Amino acid sequence: MSEPERLQRVLSRVGFGSRRVCEDLIAEGRVSVNDEIAVLGRRVDWEQDRVAVDGIAIGVRPDQVYFLLNKPVGVVTTAQDPQGRPTVVQLVPDDIRVFPVGRLDADTEGLLLLTNDGELTHRLTHPSFGVDKEYLAWVQGTPTRGALRTLREGVELDDGITAPARVAAVAPDLLRITIHEGRNRQIRRMCDAVGHPVRRLVRVRIGPLSDSKLAPGAWRRLELDEVRALSDATAVAT
Repeated sequence: MSEPERLQRVLSRVGFGSRRVCEDLIAEGRVSVNDEIAVLGRRVDWEQDRVAVDGIAIGVRPDQVYFLLNKPVGVVTTAQDPQGRPTVVQLVPDDIRVFPVGRLDADTEGLLLLTNDGELTHRLTHPSFGVDKEYLAWVQGTPTRGALRTLREGVELDDGITAPARVAAVAPDLLRITIHEGRNRQIRRMCDAVGHPVRRLVRVRIGPLSDSKLAPGAWRRLELDEVRALSDATAVAT
């Protein structure tokens, strides 16, 4: 069990400002611990207590890490691969064990979050929270208006019809597709179903996270405001 810390110190450590600013947040009744309004002098155990500011849970564990990776083609989204292929876990630091949030198939590129924050992982991957994932899809041929309408309204797949998606034609053979589901190879299967197989697929956004400067195979740690933005995006299930 960790040593309890004063609440204002915890808030300051995770980026809410100086201790004086954090004391003001507590005094204003904006901070709760385990769903009860906190008071000045409260101590918290980051292994057990749930801290929230304005109703939004914050990560207070000093051992929680968040990596944003630009996954290249040929790398599999798993911790280990029985076929010996390179994995996303091998591309980030190995001093703390992390897991990928969701999946990108081996042929798909783009942004992937890896973390040891189990609660945030659940909320980002569960469709009830409705977190958007945005992709650029280079396809064969030029989709018609009817094909685009079908993609937007829902495509009948072998595991059921897809939820409505946002779809825009960026170029004759390039689509920008935003979904909030996480079915296996969903974008590829949707495009196959309307007669325009995907030639290249890149995920460019996860909820509020995007980074056009991150090179393929490169990673970085999330900033504290990015972690909070992810928490905000998953605060309420739809």
